[in-house]
Amino acid sequence: MTQIELAKQGIISPQIKHVVEKEGVEIDFVLQGLVNGVIVIPANPNHANLIPCGIGKGLRTKINVNLGTSPDFCDLDMELKKLQTAIEFGSDTVMDLSTGGDISAIRQAIINASTLPLGTVPIYQVGIEAIEKHGAIVNMSVDEIFDVIEHQAKDGVDFMTLHCGVTQATIARLKSQGRITGMVSRGGAFLTGWMLHNGKENPLYQYYDRLLELAHEYDFALSLGDGLRPGCLADATDRAQLEELITIGELVKRAREANVQVFVEGPGHLPLDQITSNVQLEKSLCHDAPFYVLGPLVTDIGAGYDHIVGAIGGAIAAAAGTDFLCYVTPTEHLGLPGVEDVKQGVIASRIAAHAGDIVKGVKGAKELDDQMSRARKSFDWETQIKLSLDPKQSQQVHQRFASGGRTCSMCGKYCAMDLIEKYLNHGPPVNE
Repeated sequence: MTQIELAKQGIISPQIKHVVEKEGVEIDFVLQGLVNGVIVIPANPNHANLIPCGIGKGLRTKINVNLGTSPDFCDLDMELKKLQTAIEFGSDTVMDLSTGGDISAIRQAIINASTLPLGTVPIYQVGIEAIEKHGAIVNMSVDEIFDVIEHQAKDGVDFMTLHCGVTQATIARLKSQGRITGMVSRGGAFLTGWMLHNGKENPLYQYYDRLLELAHEYDFALSLGDGLRPGCLADATDRAQLEELITIGELVKRAREANVQVFVEGPGHLPLDQITSNVQLEKSLCHDAPFYVLGPLVTDIGAGYDHIVGAIGGAIAAAAGTDFLCYVTPTEHLGLPGVEDVKQGVIASRIAAHAGDIVKGVKGAKELDDQMSRARKSFDWETQIKLSLDPKQSQQVHQRFASGGRTCSMCGKYCAMDLIEKYLNHGPPVNE
């Protein structure tokens, strides 16, 4: 049975129990969330060493780290180092987006090493293998698409990005719309090329029931991909994007009817004033399905610092109700991230997620900030460092110019909190 079917029968699976304990919420809250489809627990039974997490309404905002090789850089050891960095600094899930080397072997190695739920984009592997077998992506067959999906499910993949909403109608809308950056989704582009070349409908849409059967059998979650996500601010919230979102909303309903877990992917690049409305649109059109966004990026000129750009958008999106943030690294738009880039991306996204959780009233979020504030007031440096997102970095910064006193080296004896404590508790200091 899937997690949804277990929840409908009131059966508390080990995965459900773990989420309840980790989030500090009631069992009935998670059970009802699964039944209603507003919470998902990506947990393929074939992922043996998985530590599950819950994503959705009322839970802590989760973040994802993208890993994976490219045709130009294929180093499995490096990807495994990135994975360990993601785990160390607090990512909730990872995705293997490999397009170089032995994709199946790389994925299996990452699954074996990952305690985090693992996601993939199966159409990458299908397209690359089609080039090797048939000379072009557009020559891939429908059976080959579903064979790869099933193979990845057997391997233990917990959630899969599948661009089921890229239809002939969506493509027609894109053509009439006109965009600066066109289509920036690699998976969406693979499928669009196939559809235009063959004059046929998207197999993931046409044979959606076949996909649901596989998702039900292996209990992997569908992450309905946004093939028409905007790749720049000028393309945000256009007719093509919304055409796809409307279709995805219909597919969410069908997945729930089949007892398949599903969440929805979103943009992308959005100006600040469109983030909240995009979250509201997804929640309305997709029946409150958990929402998963890349960033979003709030300006197009932050190259080299896009982890900051993404954190700004991510904080607003999380506060507005987004459930899941895909991290952005400093190398976004520029190149494949390294280990340090992964760390910077994770920290930036965790800040964004936590800032959103405070606004949403997620249990325990504000309490962490209150603990930090009390530690600062009492000059308890050990606790401040322990509560920080990167204790090692905090320790190094604090000691870099250590004054040796109770205050930090920024203000020293002129520290406002230290001075006001003397005034409030002891009267005005003498000779100061």
